[in-house]
Amino acid sequence: MGSQGVTPQSQDFSRWYTDVVRMADLADYAPVRGCMIIKPYGYELWENIRDALDRRFKATGHKNAYFPLLIPMSFIQREAEHVEGFAPELAVVTHGGGKELEEPLVVRPTSETVIGYAFSQWISSYRDLPLLINQWANVVRWELRPRLFLRTLEFLWQEGHTAHATAEEAQAETMRMLEIYADFAENEAAIPVIKGRKSEQEKFAGAEETYAIEAMMRNKWALQSGTSHFLGQNFAKAFDIKFLDEQNELRYAWTTSWGVSTRMIGGIIMAHGDEKGLRLPPRLAPIQVVIVPIWKRDEERTAVLDTVGRIKDELVAAGVRVHVDDRVGITPGFKFNDWEMRGVPLRMEVGPRDVAAGTVVLARRDIPGRDGKSSVQQQELTAAVPRLLEEIQENLLSQAKEFRDSNLHEAKDYEELKAIVKEGWALIPHCGEAECEARIKEETKATSRCFPLELNQEWNPKGLRCAVCGKPAQGYAYFARAY
Repeated sequence: MGSQGVTPQSQDFSRWYTDVVRMADLADYAPVRGCMIIKPYGYELWENIRDALDRRFKATGHKNAYFPLLIPMSFIQREAEHVEGFAPELAVVTHGGGKELEEPLVVRPTSETVIGYAFSQWISSYRDLPLLINQWANVVRWELRPRLFLRTLEFLWQEGHTAHATAEEAQAETMRMLEIYADFAENEAAIPVIKGRKSEQEKFAGAEETYAIEAMMRNKWALQSGTSHFLGQNFAKAFDIKFLDEQNELRYAWTTSWGVSTRMIGGIIMAHGDEKGLRLPPRLAPIQVVIVPIWKRDEERTAVLDTVGRIKDELVAAGVRVHVDDRVGITPGFKFNDWEMRGVPLRMEVGPRDVAAGTVVLARRDIPGRDGKSSVQQQELTAAVPRLLEEIQENLLSQAKEFRDSNLHEAKDYEELKAIVKEGWALIPHCGEAECEARIKEETKATSRCFPLELNQEWNPKGLRCAVCGKPAQGYAYFARAY
């Protein structure tokens, strides 16, 4: 067994994941099947994700708004692909105030329709464009195979929605947001991602093109961690989003939408976690440093706690998120395991000897055992701790990158793809067609993850043929098992 009875990753990754979510106190099951209760520690992690993304959205000119949770059924039905794609997942309200409603209301699965309606009211001239809106909200998709953070019936997310005067501007916005997601994933979550275009089968219902960031988890499965959609004029035509251009001609707008959800928490758990539990990137960790005061006799206690209080105040003033674990009746060893489980990047131990010597012991979560421990002078902590947190952040990213890169393989043919996707991601020239993807999924359980942008400088290259079916290839695509 791992720490505190965590199922080892190698034995059952799925069980390991659920154990860690529960034992690290991130979330719990709700009384409604498929829903989750996000506990304070998990919610603080979400708040840090939210703040890091929100800063980026505002810096690129987006404004936050809020749209209703309930959407008229007729709105959902206006865009044909959209209704077909979402029909199996809808939760529908038929009664309100004790009466049957004239028109059923859908609990928001995503807001393209209601925001499309609002845009049609707000936009009349090219001067109103671009319109750049984001909302932080909850959405409901009736999920049959729930898994905490990864797939739940209700989840939290942000959804950006923008309208533009030209296709080029909308496409540029779609790519700009993809870049923002990749920047967030790598620089805040320490997760390296592959940016790519989704195949026709994997794209968002109602989009012209869907782009995504794909991340590799520790069991070598893929997690789609954020998506950005070029919607063309599909929703503009369905909701009559028109504007007068500079020549006084009436035109349809071009729109985009893009989102990241609480799945990102699942991604952080599975991209970095080990047999002892979570390993959180310092930039997002709710607690960056936990201080464990240690004493045996009462007369030692006051001196230790005074020192700990002073160190905490100095670190907080230096911008570090600090927690002091002064729980009584619990051994230091238990506390160490507990905070390792919760993935706190840096642990500080302060005992009577440290007080006398003017030092502390620091233990890094990213480097196990003695190698991760060091003794530091107390007066150097305000410089040493932020520096160590940066090192941990960089180390988690480089470990994840090394792990991912060693599990990306090129497959010459279908036989090789079959072997690779048991233990990694396979890159093949791919036709992008539904029959081919359905066959691969049925025979290997692997799905098309994306056509990576950096490997596809040209689409539909001449002479390149699909490694599975031999038809002309659209480009190179990754296949992998995925969540």
